[in-house]
Amino acid sequence: MLSKIYLLGMNGQVQPSRERLGGFSNSTIGLFSGMIATDRVSNIQLSASSNGIPMDDSNATTEVDSKVKTKLLSMWNNVKYGWTIKVVKPNFSKESPVYLLGKIYRKKPEEFLEKTSEAEKALDTGSEISLAMDAISFEDGIEEFKKDFASRLWLTYRREFPILNGSTFTTDCGWGCMLRSGQMMLAQALVCHFLGRGTYFLYNVFLQYNNMDEYNHRLIIKSFGDLPERTSPFSIHTLVSLGALWGKRAGDWYGPSSVAHLLNQAVERAAERDPVFSNLAVYVAQDCTVYLQDIENVCQMSNGKWKSLILFVPLRLGADKLNPVYASCLTHLLTLDTCIGVIGGRPRHSLYFIGFQEDKLINLDPHYCQETVDVLKDNFPLTSFHCTSPRKMLISKMDPSCCVGFYFHNKMQFTSFMEVAPSYLVPEDDKVDYPMFLFCEGSGRDLRQKIEIAENIIPPATSFTSNETYDDDLDECEEFELLQ
Repeated sequence: MLSKIYLLGMNGQVQPSRERLGGFSNSTIGLFSGMIATDRVSNIQLSASSNGIPMDDSNATTEVDSKVKTKLLSMWNNVKYGWTIKVVKPNFSKESPVYLLGKIYRKKPEEFLEKTSEAEKALDTGSEISLAMDAISFEDGIEEFKKDFASRLWLTYRREFPILNGSTFTTDCGWGCMLRSGQMMLAQALVCHFLGRGTYFLYNVFLQYNNMDEYNHRLIIKSFGDLPERTSPFSIHTLVSLGALWGKRAGDWYGPSSVAHLLNQAVERAAERDPVFSNLAVYVAQDCTVYLQDIENVCQMSNGKWKSLILFVPLRLGADKLNPVYASCLTHLLTLDTCIGVIGGRPRHSLYFIGFQEDKLINLDPHYCQETVDVLKDNFPLTSFHCTSPRKMLISKMDPSCCVGFYFHNKMQFTSFMEVAPSYLVPEDDKVDYPMFLFCEGSGRDLRQKIEIAENIIPPATSFTSNETYDDDLDECEEFELLQ
């Protein structure tokens, strides 16, 4: 039924994001209006506008239409991505370990195996006790995994936030999924930076916490609030404003590489305005290469100290589909405690990958439209920023365009990473001997200048800096998928 009604509103055509958001006709709204309970369509005032100025009938109708469109779009996306139905718990193998951002959750520790074996011999009760102990120990491991998963920050579509500059959008539903995935990866880096990887948050109660942890936790979430830049330096409003400098508009879709560069710009601007971010640097690898001189340039401070580093490495692991030889490389990187995840997804569907078990990637999915939370209020609710339902996807379904993220607290961590990473980056296939990415002495800018001089041309650059253009991920776009 939903697909038929949607097709009526869209005239049977698949349209770009910006057109989709305005594509509901009045007749479509009329068909939907009976499906929405009046108590669920909040904040719609017929007698006055949001600023208290009386409205005539036409203005009132326009505002109602706009809010109903937002509600309908939220309903559609939540149905489309399966959030409105009861979430089915994913199956986890009892034999294979589960990895989550460098943490490993096993079936049972070795010492527990020895104790179980001794207990079996003493009681001589056979396999029943063995199976029971297996189940108990695995559940303990999975419970720890669930606690860790639910502690990661979950940033999703939101609706009814302040209008995005240069547009009429009060929601990113239907087009902002890659931006939200990028926000989640940056949020994980900030958690590592301000709180540490081992700080867990669950059901409004900190585990291993103190008052400063709670303050920093809220500070991180506030920095991603759906508000203008000065209040929330990494908000959807900030990222859209930065994208506008390069011809992007609200409603346009971004690829992983573009988002990495946007986050780089956002952190740089935040550091200029707030000293709390001043000891944090971001570097985006160029053409699958990490240039060590560039790393030193962004990390080395005038006093000789080294800033903490967020490293983004945009990758293209295949043409139309993921080259399977790189699957093991990708999962190996997720076993490193310096890895902050991967943004990518499957075609036309962005996801934030944070772990895996066997051949399935564990992810946080931004495709759930929630009400905007006022993060300026004291003790604002936190539950909508944490997800308790892990989702898994076969790695073979992953889109080849992605971006891997890392966080290094100091220079020693980065140096250690350079020593161990090469063995993780080369596929296990003997026929393939080139790595996912590599480290190179010197500066990427200097190398490009030498090439330009040698060829006597100045080709378009791929670096996303203030005086250069950028590669928009081979003009990736999001297409609408109709429900069957």
